[in-house]
Amino acid sequence: MGSSNEARVEQARREVSPRKLEKQMAIASASCEVFGREGYARASVDTLAAEAGVSTRTLYNHFPGGKAELFRTVVTWTSADVRDAQLARLHALLDPERPPRPEDLERDLVALARAFVALMTEFPNHFALVRHIHAEADHVPPEVLQAWQDTGPAQVQRGMADAMTGLEKAGLLDLHGDAPMAGVHFMALISHSVVQQSHYGVRPLPKGEVDRMVTRGVAAFLRAYRAG
Repeated sequence: MGSSNEARVEQARREVSPRKLEKQMAIASASCEVFGREGYARASVDTLAAEAGVSTRTLYNHFPGGKAELFRTVVTWTSADVRDAQLARLHALLDPERPPRPEDLERDLVALARAFVALMTEFPNHFALVRHIHAEADHVPPEVLQAWQDTGPAQVQRGMADAMTGLEKAGLLDLHGDAPMAGVHFMALISHSVVQQSHYGVRPLPKGEVDRMVTRGVAAFLRAYRAG
């Protein structure tokens, strides 16, 4: 029954007029601020509607599934933006078809790490949502969590695995038979400390401190995975 309802919602979205779609995006944009500030559980439909300047009836007209559907829309929309930025930087800085020279590998990985970490500053609303998702995952509908994973993190992880495989084929890395895990380790080593200490960018860290964490993370990754 749930899948049938979701299919009807998706079909309805494809059939909306440009004017209605513009209104939906305006509501979603305003809701992003609320969810980023209050999280999923605390954000009320009344607050979401007020932030968007619409009545609760209008909100439900555009998002029949209420708060859960609206949160899913906001999370997948912002995740797609961050995903596209991550993949663009990954392909620009670590193209499997043009692997770096051995002596440039660490430099290029540090450049990629800096570009990824900078996304927290460039997309603060999205990372505020992610912070709340991790803090209250037990309150967020499972289908919303899955939609977020499918839209953003899972696709970036596949891109990272492909990039790692390209570096291994070039003789630069030894992935020990697990390219996806190597990508996960790279992301964790370059970003975990920054994420934790900045609270997903809520409290920005000095640039020198971020650079220190990033370069040490890359160095640790290469100690584990550099070929030879």
